[in-house]
Amino acid sequence: MAVKKKTVLNIVVILFILSFFVTPLGHYGKLFLNRIFSFSPYVVAEANRKKITDYDWRLKDADWNFFNFQKSQGRVILVNFWASWRLPSEAELSSIQKLYDTYKDKMDFYIITNEDRPPVEEFIAKQGYTFPVTYLIIGDKSAVKIPEKPPYSYLIDKDGYIVVEQDGIANWNTATVKKIVDDLLAE
Repeated sequence: MAVKKKTVLNIVVILFILSFFVTPLGHYGKLFLNRIFSFSPYVVAEANRKKITDYDWRLKDADWNFFNFQKSQGRVILVNFWASWRLPSEAELSSIQKLYDTYKDKMDFYIITNEDRPPVEEFIAKQGYTFPVTYLIIGDKSAVKIPEKPPYSYLIDKDGYIVVEQDGIANWNTATVKKIVDDLLAE
């Protein structure tokens, strides 16, 4: 009994779809789709921008040393909350790395997680990221709202106004974002 071409094609399509659920191909496919469907972040209208009034926010750096967010007062700042186990965070971080590569000496980056160091260090090394990782001190006061689930980001101008507040994944490596950052740095 000969197998019809249509039957073979159907089996191949079913196996391909199943591979997204039971193989690493699925993980990479989901990352790819998240990146394709991420766009420039939402810019808050000037009249609706909230201002940070208290920069007194304790955090930990990659070496687990305490420092204060106050050191960034008067600078352009990107704050991104992320988690290594959240696929949207993983998809977004590659665009943040590219933004960091362009602006690392001109603005401050706070790529914040509330995870323990070992899994974060392993994730960062595996991905080859060089941006500074910051650790949240759970229970301490903060300068911005801490999201329930990452990714969640803020772009803050030199005067402390929140120019971008992004709930969910965004592409931070776009001409639109770079224009916004360039304008904020020129102020």
